[in-house]
Amino acid sequence: MEPTTETVLLLMLAALAAGFVDAVVGGGGLIQLPALLIGLPGASVVQIAATNKLASFCGTSISAATYYRRVRPDPRTFLPLMLAAFAGSLGGAFVASMLPRSAFDPIILVVLVLVGAYVWFKPSVGTLTNLRFSGGTHVSAVAVTGLAIGFYDGAIGPGTGSFFVFALVGLLGYNFLEASAKAKLANWATNLAALVVFIPMGAVMWKLGLAMAAANIVGGYVGARVAVARGARFVRIFFLVVVAGFVVRLGGDLLGVW
Repeated sequence: MEPTTETVLLLMLAALAAGFVDAVVGGGGLIQLPALLIGLPGASVVQIAATNKLASFCGTSISAATYYRRVRPDPRTFLPLMLAAFAGSLGGAFVASMLPRSAFDPIILVVLVLVGAYVWFKPSVGTLTNLRFSGGTHVSAVAVTGLAIGFYDGAIGPGTGSFFVFALVGLLGYNFLEASAKAKLANWATNLAALVVFIPMGAVMWKLGLAMAAANIVGGYVGARVAVARGARFVRIFFLVVVAGFVVRLGGDLLGVW
């Protein structure tokens, strides 16, 4: 059954907002994916996941290119991060149907609370780059981060960009702006990997996915430009707001409020 015009327009609006949020701090999937679940009650989980990935991939492509041109992140970090994230996402997408999201929600909620508290109580975190590792240790930490978060993105997805940002800030010591640039490149790789699995399955709803992709592209382009123009402090504040929103949403789901 084809979605109505009103449903398509509302899903495009959700994709626009998701693209903006995703470009600044990541986590746009926590806007876009629930919107698809609500708007397409008759679609399968795989169709929704695949269509979400198509829209996200297109928006991420634009925001990643914008960040790359304006921030010029170090390829010694983002290339191994992208490769490991791609591999992890491939594995996650293959086992997506075997991993019930309900099992992950409590874990994600705890992680988000810890992340938000850490950034809130340590305002100096992410304002300046102060790398905690060097040489091979740095590359290893980057690869493990990419593999783990990439697997999560392929299997479930929402909040991936935010997890990348926090790992790059909290674990590796980058400032928020550099972390956002590298996170966006890694997220592009995870989205591509998931599509490599989903497209041959015939799971993508192409008409709706491309319409949402156009909206996501606009949101991603605007979000990336705003983040670069405003700097690390703006990204930190936006990060805290988004994490708080995620905590409220997931907490409400677990408590049966929504």
